Amino acid sequence: MTNKKPYIVCFGEVLWDIFPEGAKAGGAPFNVAYHVYKTGTDVKMLSRVGNDELGKQLTDQIKDWGITADYIQIDQEHPTSTVIAKIDEHNEASYEIINHVAWDYIDFLPEHKQLISEAEAFVFGSLSARNPKTRETLLKLLEFSKLRIFDVNFRPPFIDIELIKELLHKADIVKMNKAEMRMIMEFLSEEYVTEDESATFIQDHFNIREIVLTKGSKGARYFVGNRNYGFSAVSIQIADTVGSGDAFLSGFLSKRIQGKSVEEIMTEAIMLGAFITSKAGACPDYDDEEFQQFKTQNIV
Repeated sequence: MTNKKPYIVCFGEVLWDIFPEGAKAGGAPFNVAYHVYKTGTDVKMLSRVGNDELGKQLTDQIKDWGITADYIQIDQEHPTSTVIAKIDEHNEASYEIINHVAWDYIDFLPEHKQLISEAEAFVFGSLSARNPKTRETLLKLLEFSKLRIFDVNFRPPFIDIELIKELLHKADIVKMNKAEMRMIMEFLSEEYVTEDESATFIQDHFNIREIVLTKGSKGARYFVGNRNYGFSAVSIQIADTVGSGDAFLSGFLSKRIQGKSVEEIMTEAIMLGAFITSKAGACPDYDDEEFQQFKTQNIV
């Protein structure tokens, strides 16, 4: 495989989010892939769909967006994933995630070694590893990655404390929100006191160099080694919060793999997260010109 253009690999769930108004393509790692691609960075989505109509529609949609479906496997036994999504009065989403679907059975293939080792970054979450097959594949893939980004993304009831700890030990960069930070401290039988103390403890305990903490309307923090930075949120009219954290991570990664400054990396992350929060759905249609215009209008 010759691939001269720098690229990111996103691993895990691709699915249909079933909203009251209809179905939309989603899954946290796919949402990240979608927005990474929108930033002009090449991306490969490594996942699995069923050999069914929903799977065909999903891969067609992904290809229509310009993202390669070459690494999306077809499962002959298990169905394409669907998730029942509900939006509450605060525009917050909750999900009913069906078990034993195609992405629970992602195979490790020989060509994955080169795919992962040549990628600028490898993005993964905890949900995709809920079942043994995909967990085994993920743990193999992590051995080949040069920059491992763990998007914690807890989804009850699929929270396995020992698995979370194992994945934290293997991560170079971890993205979490405030609730997830509190939960991780609880898993470690440590009292949550402040963001700074918790971040330092988690960094030291798992030997993690970078932690990105998202705080919604209160902005974000970036802990790098023994330094940390705080950034304000952008004030916007919220459409819904579906996929906003995924978009934030995409903005972060697009600049992080280019070796940009902390300021540039986090500004891009906050701007893209806010931009997507101002739109309905996790993967709304937009172009770079529209996003650049939003950034210009919302410079802090």
